[in-house]
Formats: sequence, structure tokens, C-alpha cells
Amino acid sequence: MNKLENPILMATIGAAQGLRGEVRVKSYTDDPAAIGDYGHLYAEDGRVFEILEVREAKTVVIVRFRGVNDRNAAESLNGLELFVERDNLPDDELDEDEFFYADLEGLEAVDAEGKSYGTVTAVFDFGAGDLLELKGPGRRPALIPFSETAVLEIDLDAGKILIDPQAAGLIEDPNDRDPTAVGKRQPKPRRDGGKAE
Repeated sequence: MNKLENPILMATIGAAQGLRGEVRVKSYTDDPAAIGDYGHLYAEDGRVFEILEVREAKTVVIVRFRGVNDRNAAESLNGLELFVERDNLPDDELDEDEFFYADLEGLEAVDAEGKSYGTVTAVFDFGAGDLLELKGPGRRPALIPFSETAVLEIDLDAGKILIDPQAAGLIEDPNDRDPTAVGKRQPKPRRDGGKAE
């Protein structure tokens, strides 16, 4: 089997469904039932999966793959991730403010002065909105919101995103600091549990 040059994760196979070899699949496509619209799906080990049937369930789709004909074969696929080649995804169907996660990875995050805050290494969605992970030399990884206030512009051709580091939470807002707290010592508690002097 050919190795994909630029694999895009499309789905993860879950538990077997019934006795005919069907499986529950978590689809990462906008329309979960469209999982078969992008051609054959590939596992990392090189296996090719052709979808014969897809039907929607509550939170997943139920899929029947060619060659998976019984429950035992379906159970052996549990947890398998399925990919397509990036070139199989249609760019012309995206709105102006839509991007594939894979296209964002590798972009350098810079502010208006050109200062770099690292490179986008991953995109996460934990349920409260997308987050971009930034990593840079000598820096700890940082998560920033993928919002209009934090990410001002995306230039795929230049390989950069323009960010507002303050809105992204990468720098402190100087207006949030209490000027009266600077230079003041905080009272130390006494060892006997009484109030500090």
C-alpha cells in the first residue's frame, strides 16, 4: 500500500454494531454521513477501506466496509484511525473564514511588529471552541483561542498567522495590574496561627 504524503484524519472506528460487520464510526467531517465522499480511507498501517454503506446514528455514523463481513472482523477495527490524502479535500467548498486543521499546522504566529510566538503544532477542540497550540524554541507550549480577537489574519501563502498576543493570553494586560501593589510586601503569617503583624 502507498503511504499517504499528507494524511488528514477523517474518522475513528468504534465498537461493532450488530452481526453483519458494521461499525460505529466517529466522523470528523462537517456532515458525518459524507465520510465516504472523499474516496477510500487509509489506516496508518496501509490498509485501504472502501465504504459500502453509511447511515446516521445519534452521535456517530454506522458504516459497512468492503471485506468486513462479521462481528469478529468489525471488533478487530475498534480504535483504528482512518485518513485521506489532503489533496482529496475540496478547497473550493470552504467559506472565506473556514480552514482545515491540517492547513493551520506549521504556520508561524507573529504579532503586528513581527515578533514570533512560535508555530502552530496542533488544533484542539475540547468543546468550548477551537484552540491553537503554539510551540517555539525555548518556550513551553501555549494554547490560544482560535477566535477573531486572538487570531487577526491567516495567510496560508506566507505561512503565518497574525495574532494579538494580549487577546491570545500570551502577554499580560498592563491595565490589569494594581499600581499600588508594586513594591509592597505582603504580611507573613505567624507560625502559631495568629494574625500577621
